[in-house]
Amino acid sequence: MDVGILGPATVTWQLHADPAMWVAGIASLHLQSLHPGAVAGVVQNSDFRRDPLGRLRRTASFVGTVSYGPTARVHEAAARVRGLHRTLRATDASGRAFRVDDPELLLWVHCAEVHSFVEVVRRAGYRLTDAQVDRYYDEQRRTAALVGLHEDEVPGSARAVADYFAGVLPGLRRTADSELVRRFLLRPPLTGPPRLALGAYEPLLGRLAYSLLPPWAIALHGQRPYPGPVATALLRATRAAALAVPGPIRWSVPEGHVNEAVRRLGRHAAPRRALLPS
Repeated sequence: MDVGILGPATVTWQLHADPAMWVAGIASLHLQSLHPGAVAGVVQNSDFRRDPLGRLRRTASFVGTVSYGPTARVHEAAARVRGLHRTLRATDASGRAFRVDDPELLLWVHCAEVHSFVEVVRRAGYRLTDAQVDRYYDEQRRTAALVGLHEDEVPGSARAVADYFAGVLPGLRRTADSELVRRFLLRPPLTGPPRLALGAYEPLLGRLAYSLLPPWAIALHGQRPYPGPVATALLRATRAAALAVPGPIRWSVPEGHVNEAVRRLGRHAAPRRALLPS
């Protein structure tokens, strides 16, 4: 039976099905934008301003595929991403051209993403031991390899991730590009019926996600967040409301990766705390 590259016996399988992942995903984009090279690659190559929901949907779909998809589909999706990245170039502030699949940039995006996922979901109330957090980071080395990194060069524990951030911090900063992305994430330029949801999105997702960044990242962005206790309370209330919706309904958005995995493997594979490895 094909459980994919991770499977139900992993921390990833349980954690990535939690509804707080929606906030965590947006927080990761806020964090990623502080790397001048990474954010330049996005701004110069992405159509996120013309297709506000497209990038968020594609990112969520890739994470869902890698987390829950069958092995062949995971490798097909990863090959498409690697192939696209190989064709993309960007220019830094000095006018130097660089490839967006530079390993330094790929590592930054990976670490910012998985750190945001685990920290935001834990803050939302999902209980994990320190050993389970380390196991999660170790599992995510496999996903890093899919986009072109070497597993042994990717931080595989909370301590290693903290050391990585300490090392890259001097090179992170607020830029015109990071401010463009921050404003976009706070209030995407939606049109038509989706625009009606902005009144809820801005405080419950955009601004909340920004407020959940590490203090050093908020200081670099330079914009006022919700106070820490307010952000935590709002995050937990939002998660509690989402958890009131039956799992199969929640898991149907955006593309039903979890539900498809459960159909493929059986009900015993449905994400739940009881499956967390000790």
